[in-house]
Amino acid sequence: MIKTFDMRFIRYINMFERVTRVSPKHCFEYNNMLVFIVPAKFVMMAIGRNNSNLEQLSNIFSKRIRILAEPRSADDMQEFILRLISPVKFDKLELKDGELTITSGGMESKAMLIGRNKARLDELKDILKQNFDVKDVRIA
Repeated sequence: MIKTFDMRFIRYINMFERVTRVSPKHCFEYNNMLVFIVPAKFVMMAIGRNNSNLEQLSNIFSKRIRILAEPRSADDMQEFILRLISPVKFDKLELKDGELTITSGGMESKAMLIGRNKARLDELKDILKQNFDVKDVRIA
């Protein structure tokens, strides 16, 4: 699937490369946080010693920053989602015919996954479509 960027995300990627010297594979926003996906072997380099790169980027963008390892296959989906939605916990993931069902632990976790006016759920759907070709996401 082709990933497209607007000018804002291209600027984010360029600044990320200047600060970390790591080229991200993808950049997106989730829950008012910028998420950069980098190859797994460069995650620690991108974070920097004592989180120095994260702090510097956070100050530059005035947003929270999260750096995730690039998922290699659909098998990495659970780990990717777990790190993306952290600190929200879920019990299990079930992928069936392109539809992902996330079973959450309680009402509070479910509410945090869905968000106000389904904003976080819609963001999560877009992210999973781009990275794993998931057609729909349901929260149970």
